[in-house]
Amino acid sequence: MNERTINVEAHTERLNAFERLTKNAVWPGYLGCIWAVMYTVFVRFYQAAGGTLGLPGQFEDPKAVSMGSYFAGVLIMTCGFILIALVKPWGRVVPVWVPFIGGRNIHRLIILIPTLACTAYLIAHGISGIITKALLLAGVITIHFTGWISLDVHSLALWSLLFYEPWFVIMGILSRLTAAHYAQASGISLSSFRRCLVIYFISVFLLTVFCVFYMIFKLS
Repeated sequence: MNERTINVEAHTERLNAFERLTKNAVWPGYLGCIWAVMYTVFVRFYQAAGGTLGLPGQFEDPKAVSMGSYFAGVLIMTCGFILIALVKPWGRVVPVWVPFIGGRNIHRLIILIPTLACTAYLIAHGISGIITKALLLAGVITIHFTGWISLDVHSLALWSLLFYEPWFVIMGILSRLTAAHYAQASGISLSSFRRCLVIYFISVFLLTVFCVFYMIFKLS
């Protein structure tokens, strides 16, 4: 066994389970893309076309809601395809056809900052939504939903608790795993990776707490 092999094995041993998973796994990016496309087609575009499944009520402005669903779907699908770029080598290099900077490496923060910000939003949105909808169904709190002429609050809360909010959480987890893979593939040091991971988890926790209290005290 040569010295290089020993060094590689020693380095591998220093990685914890999460780091080993995200260093080699590219499936979260592909699965996240599929997850985003399915939600876009079967939820957002469906509702934009006038579908009412999962919307137990009547909107005050159906056209505005339909247009909002369409643009949200386009944004979500775009984000899904971006996850593919994060697990591909070409996702770390500026396309050669771009004037002046074509072929240069993309600085990791240009990709990681917006990706992690969106991921934090997804996870905080989903977890806070699950908590508040569970409290709503239990009769602990009340939430006033605006923009509706008529609404079955109980039914909407169930849809959110069992479908919409879990989608946000799962999408956030897949995006986070993909971002972690990208960070390691782009050459970030292990110490920096671990330090940023701790800061990120604390930030997501604080954002989730903020969202929970905002929904309880602002929308109740």
